[in-house]
Amino acid sequence: MKYLVTGAAGFIASKTAEFLLNDGHEVVGIDNLNDYYDVRLKEHRLETLKPHKNFKFQKMDIEDRAALKKLFKDNKFDGVLNLAARAGVRYSMEHPAVYMTTNAMGTLNILDMMNEHGVKKMVLASTSSLYAGQPMPFLETLPVNTPISPYAASKKAAEVMAYTYTFLYKMDVSVVRYFTVYGPAGRPDMSIFRFIKWIDEGTPIELFGDGTQARDFTYVDDIARGTIAALRPVGYEVINLGGGNNPIDLMTVIAMIEKFLGKKAKIANKEFHIADIKETWADISKANKLLGWKPTVSLEEGVKRSVDWHLANKQHGFKLA
Repeated sequence: MKYLVTGAAGFIASKTAEFLLNDGHEVVGIDNLNDYYDVRLKEHRLETLKPHKNFKFQKMDIEDRAALKKLFKDNKFDGVLNLAARAGVRYSMEHPAVYMTTNAMGTLNILDMMNEHGVKKMVLASTSSLYAGQPMPFLETLPVNTPISPYAASKKAAEVMAYTYTFLYKMDVSVVRYFTVYGPAGRPDMSIFRFIKWIDEGTPIELFGDGTQARDFTYVDDIARGTIAALRPVGYEVINLGGGNNPIDLMTVIAMIEKFLGKKAKIANKEFHIADIKETWADISKANKLLGWKPTVSLEEGVKRSVDWHLANKQHGFKLA
């Protein structure tokens, strides 16, 4: 098969592309390589993909309709994995417009191109941030109509537009809602990446709240495999991809990092952020039933691999977002 992977230099997309290539598929990756965080880290991820003979990369923005039109004209895609996005809750409060133009309008552009060129299958990356204020564990059937950040609102817009195209043009869209993805070469604005770097350097951790806030941490390899599994024809479905265990609080994660680094954290507490969710917890029974998917990497093993990657790559000096 031949797949388009958007945001290919990103954390999740690069791992997803790697697994597709390992499975023998062709992958065309696009990414605008924006500077939301250290571009060298994005280039580092791309370097792991370039040796694959079935991988082609183009620097491209999903907001550029003309470029997308040519891309779809030049390639016959069997499916699209739309993983390009502006991510980050706090940053979205400072730059809400770019979140709508990328996450919502960018998705619309791709849906339009798919419709024009007869490409029926999309996997659309979405977020657990939509579940703010809902009872846990989060089920896909919960009404997610009260997003509390521009980031979450833009993702909701993308989901709704995908449903509209599924209804009107008989497309097949799997919306995968990710839960706190972490792992080697992770996003520098995410807590585990930051905590590892700060603890190793002896820099005080910026901890928003008292550390009791908890997340359903999910290792990137598991997320990538779930994303690929979602390529199967299911119609329009929203599917949680998460750790599926009881939420793990940040102080527990910090203790794991201390253990694997052999260093103690210095903590600088800050006020809990208004747009953050106190806890996340995915009900993943639907993913297991529809996709045959469940996570396999424990948090402790995933944190160890993340620390090992940091120690092996810290000479690059990748900067925090």
